[in-house]
Amino acid sequence: MRHASAVVFGPGGTDPAPFGVLIEGPSGSGKSALALQLIALGATLVADDRTRIAARDGWPWLYAPERMRGVIEARGVGLIAVPHVAAAPLSLIVDMGTVETARLPAPATREVLGQRIRYLSRVDGPHFAGSIVALSKGGWWHDG
Repeated sequence: MRHASAVVFGPGGTDPAPFGVLIEGPSGSGKSALALQLIALGATLVADDRTRIAARDGWPWLYAPERMRGVIEARGVGLIAVPHVAAAPLSLIVDMGTVETARLPAPATREVLGQRIRYLSRVDGPHFAGSIVALSKGGWWHDG
């Protein structure tokens, strides 16, 4: 079990496949706040605060503990019931405990259950949540 939140985009509309986002970081780093922003932008909750990762067909999948499904904490507001899914494939890891300072950072990955997963550090800017939404729809641009 990881101290992390998770959401998923798609499939549907312009989303070709489910795009699961694992949001990690220490307590108070903004995991639930980012998850709420992403939900407001069209994501669906998988898990808040505690996320289990297990292999499914050779790929890491995100799961919520049974008793925490469909609930997210909004600091200063309370516990909120939101639409949710039981599981999603892991596509991106966001680390809220580190801050990205490079304008165009080099691609980074982390290994999870034998698979290389794209990784981002937190970006302090109003565009960060929107950038994750755009990545879920189109991925990274490749020159050439």
